[in-house]
Amino acid sequence: MEAEVAKVFARLIGAGLAIGMGAIGPGVGVGLIGMGALNALGRNPEARGLVMTSMILSIAFAEAVCIYALIVAILLIFVA
Repeated sequence: MEAEVAKVFARLIGAGLAIGMGAIGPGVGVGLIGMGALNALGRNPEARGLVMTSMILSIAFAEAVCIYALIVAILLIFVA
């Protein structure tokens, strides 16, 4: 019985660490992308369209990493 509880506890801790560590990088990345975009717009407001398009695309790629971490966490919880 204790082995089963330890197994479930380990899966939940692993899932928490997977999403926790997997969300730190994209969170920092999105912040840096936003900061860079605002700096670029402050220096050259006429380039708004190009900067915004590049920023949104970069944010989407950064968030994809977090979604992968979420999928891993869900798999750790519900599979096995």
